[in-house]
Amino acid sequence: MRTASILIFVVVTGTGGEICLTHAMKLLGEVHDFRPRAIASFVLRALRVSWLWLGVLLMTASFFSFLTMLSWFPVSFVIPATSLAYVAGAFGAKIFLGEQLNATRWAGILLICFGVAMAWVDDLPASLHWPSAFNAIRWTILALALGPLFYYLVGIYSAWRFFRIAHRVKNNFAGGNPAFATGSAAAPISVLKPVRGLDPNAYENFASFCRQEYPEFEILFAVSDAADPAVPVIHKLIADFPDRSIRVIVVEERLGPNSKVSNLCRLVREARHDLLVITDSDVRVDPGYLHGVAAMFRDLKVGGVTALYRGVDNLQFVAALDCVGSSAAFCGAALVARELEGVKFMMGSTMATTKQHLAEIGGFERMVDLHSDDYELGRRIAARGYRIELLPDPVWMAFPSQTLSAYLRHELRWAIGIRNIRPSGHFGMLFTHGLPWAIAAACVAPSTAIATAYLSAYFVLRFAMAWTVGVWGLRDPILRRRFWLLPIRDLLSFFVWLASFGMNQIEWRGAEFTLDKGRMVRVAPRPGRT
Repeated sequence: MRTASILIFVVVTGTGGEICLTHAMKLLGEVHDFRPRAIASFVLRALRVSWLWLGVLLMTASFFSFLTMLSWFPVSFVIPATSLAYVAGAFGAKIFLGEQLNATRWAGILLICFGVAMAWVDDLPASLHWPSAFNAIRWTILALALGPLFYYLVGIYSAWRFFRIAHRVKNNFAGGNPAFATGSAAAPISVLKPVRGLDPNAYENFASFCRQEYPEFEILFAVSDAADPAVPVIHKLIADFPDRSIRVIVVEERLGPNSKVSNLCRLVREARHDLLVITDSDVRVDPGYLHGVAAMFRDLKVGGVTALYRGVDNLQFVAALDCVGSSAAFCGAALVARELEGVKFMMGSTMATTKQHLAEIGGFERMVDLHSDDYELGRRIAARGYRIELLPDPVWMAFPSQTLSAYLRHELRWAIGIRNIRPSGHFGMLFTHGLPWAIAAACVAPSTAIATAYLSAYFVLRFAMAWTVGVWGLRDPILRRRFWLLPIRDLLSFFVWLASFGMNQIEWRGAEFTLDKGRMVRVAPRPGRT
């Protein structure tokens, strides 16, 4: 215990001191003038920066602790052991300083640590002999493996809390309760749909908005190119629903790298009504959808409305895998977030707000270079003190047929985006991956019974959460029939999560970008590519 304590203290204080000193130097700025007077002025300014003094204090504590280790243990152990600071420094620089570490740098750090560990593994102090170290690792893994199981329990409770009320609200609305169809709930709506290309069953998706049982609304489509394959489908829609106000707008102006948000800027200017409902092009809705959205805004404290979603089955394996993950994992995580801290985000399935609320956050013009515009819209509205509410009834989403490689690339792009906008939350997803933890616990468990208990607990609680969220709550027909895909999806998701730490470049709509805290920076095409 003494060895572990002093080692942790040396690593934490040393790394913390380096981070504080680095932050202090970034506040002071770069040194370009080396004349004596300029250097003296720089030193005087540095002495007034509290981060510098904190860094010096931590580095001093680390240094004297290091000397203490040298008095207790041989140098052949102390130097390799304190190399743990390499890993701590890398994580600290990434989390606290926002530095970007590519896969090569991470690999180098891990190889260095592995190498120095091998250098002293045969000459450990008595307190760190292999049996003792293995027991510490074993019980640490067994303890941490309880985290995902607890998360599943929270997920079950969160889904039960939300859907027991949501189902009652939906039944009242379906039964014609006037409380859900009167007053400001009938405010006219502008439905905004930025479109690029054709999704599966695009006509049916679009037509579901034309069949809304709502007194007054318009539908505005935006495309970036008049030759977009979605344009003929929209024209057919206009011909088939002559009583609906439907317009298609060709937006040639690009305000930023996110073409979808750039098109939304134009759609908001063209919209006739104050209440705006924005959905992705692959969304399909029931006839009472707009009534449900508008009813939420009767509460003046509500600034935005979003929706969970369930899948339309096209019988393709990878599409079903995507849908199962979305229903059981993504929607489940959204409900857990709602229970723990409230909804502070939106999803592309529904982004509803008003022109007033949009103006308060600077409009979509402030988000034209952001990757996760749906998340950012909800976050900014919530930051103004408004609530973001979830619709009681989910929408339908058509998941496209695709190869496994394309699915994994899409998941990786999403994971990289989340890591950029919520690094701590993305790291915390480690404790939502129950299958890898259950396997690790089973491998180190002291008995077959304990190993079996961890694996059984994963399957029971994981499937219970998926059933509560997806089958009972969302009433997702795909998840009901393809429950067996869930462990496969969980395992793939874990490796995608790991890979997201090693890269920061994404491919989106035919172009490559680097993400910098959620902002998209265009990458110049490589030679030989257009």
